Amino acid sequence: MKDFDLLLREQTPQVLSALVRHYGHFDLAEEAVQEALLAAAQQWPAEGVPDNPRAWLIRVGSRRLMDLLRSESARRRREENAAQLAAPEEFVAAGPEIDDLGEQDDTLTLLFLCCHPALSPASQIALTLRAVGGLTTAQIAAAFLVPETTMAQRISRAKRGIKQAGSTFELPPETERSERMSAVLHVLYLIFNEGYTASSGTALHSAELTGEAIRLARGVRKLLPDDGEVAGLLALMLLTDARRAARSTADGALVPLAEQDRSLWNQDAIVEGEALVSDALARTRLGPYQVQAAIAAVHDTAQRAEDTDWRQIVALYDVLEQLVDNPMVKLNHAVAVGMAVGPTEGLAVLEPLESDGRLTEHHRLEAVRAHLLEMAGDAVAARESYLLAARRTTSVPEREYLQSKADRLT
Repeated sequence: MKDFDLLLREQTPQVLSALVRHYGHFDLAEEAVQEALLAAAQQWPAEGVPDNPRAWLIRVGSRRLMDLLRSESARRRREENAAQLAAPEEFVAAGPEIDDLGEQDDTLTLLFLCCHPALSPASQIALTLRAVGGLTTAQIAAAFLVPETTMAQRISRAKRGIKQAGSTFELPPETERSERMSAVLHVLYLIFNEGYTASSGTALHSAELTGEAIRLARGVRKLLPDDGEVAGLLALMLLTDARRAARSTADGALVPLAEQDRSLWNQDAIVEGEALVSDALARTRLGPYQVQAAIAAVHDTAQRAEDTDWRQIVALYDVLEQLVDNPMVKLNHAVAVGMAVGPTEGLAVLEPLESDGRLTEHHRLEAVRAHLLEMAGDAVAARESYLLAARRTTSVPEREYLQSKADRLT
């Protein structure tokens, strides 16, 4: 069933792209595709997967879209007494045959559309997972620990936002492409991060979200094989996710990097990720995802925690800070300095972040401070910071871990 679900997800962007490219009406086309996927989930297990799954989905989705267009046309006639939509036959006559619609791969165009700058990051993520990832509203809601009705409203707002922005199904102009590509990569990065360390709830991570982010990143990489930042992001995901099996105990408790059983790390993912980032660094323009992937590679290639080359990591964070203004980067930089030079120096790097409004209420600031204070031998202050960090986090595994660190210093 897992392979069957993956097949449907892989077909989703091509089917939706075909319908939107031919008929327009992104919101109605997306709804039609979801119903086609549901029909496939109900029929294929009993009847078998058709020889051409994409053509089957396009035909079913197209019929459903026709019904929706008729309904929309009737609604407008009733409520507005305005000009009615073109008849469905006119839509069919306006373009290629239905079976030919899926030959062109418009996944990248669809990603650009879902990551339209008129949408909020939360809406971009939800719409990307629904339209490009093929996840149901219920699956997305469960991943982000919100009611299904809330997620449905978020997706509906996103689709309305695209319609109101007057977006067309085409790649953005060259002048906007770089900025929009950054948004696409950022959305995939956010999806992965939420999966790798859930921001709230009882589970430390969601393998479904990390797997989906990696799958989508692979798809973008296939479309843009020479883009260094696409390679860097995919490498970062692989190198980070390689540690997933060692990040928690059987009962779901968090295991910090230094204490993980490295024999559980996925060596195939590490080898692939390291090769990707090495190639990108050697032949493409340097970007932040590549540098983050390089940092992850230094961690992953150390046989033991004590073998980690922290000075190299500090140097890489120095480079990364020149590329991005991100308080989390500075926070991780402080940890690296503390490990490479000493906790006092790490705390000095941390000090300017005290007045950074983006971090003042974030649990990670206090967690890092507690770690460095503990290294410096100030158990009392470290315990206070661990407790404050525990109160601030909404992740149950992180809260329990931070509380346990405080308890050991009692």
